[in-house]
Amino acid sequence: MEQTLLLNATFEPLKVVHWQKAVTLWCQGKVEIIAHHDREVRAVSFSFKLPSVIRLLRYVRIKQRFDYVPFSRANIYARDAFTCQYCARVHPTPELTFDHVVPVSQGGRKDWENIVTCCVSCNRRKGGRTPHEAGMTLVRAPRRPNAAPAIRITIGLRQAPESWRDYLYWNLELDET
Repeated sequence: MEQTLLLNATFEPLKVVHWQKAVTLWCQGKVEIIAHHDREVRAVSFSFKLPSVIRLLRYVRIKQRFDYVPFSRANIYARDAFTCQYCARVHPTPELTFDHVVPVSQGGRKDWENIVTCCVSCNRRKGGRTPHEAGMTLVRAPRRPNAAPAIRITIGLRQAPESWRDYLYWNLELDET
């Protein structure tokens, strides 16, 4: 289904929301519609084009904690530089997974200090054991990052609607992949 780019009152992109959320915000009078998708939705007595870009009417201040890095698969991969922490080889994202250093079955938690980037073959080899039990060593011990890794949410150029391009920041060479 169609997605909608949500902008702050200052036209800064905030996030991508589902088109239904965008329509709800518009009905509540919280946003204005800047651009539409080509797709139209029909109700019994009216029809409208789906919103592509919406802008908040009131500025929303975003509280940013610069020392906080969200715990996510992408941030784990970035922290570990897309490198398996057992075989020390760099892998493309589809060939990576994450591994609990201390398995959950042995009381391991799902946090920064117990999760590492791992290739599929090393993960299978380690199984539900600790690295010591599996005869494997870690490249480096996992820890919470001090600052956000150099990773951004990216939208492929072929997937991003044309109407979004004026509002997204392009600070790298554009790649047509």
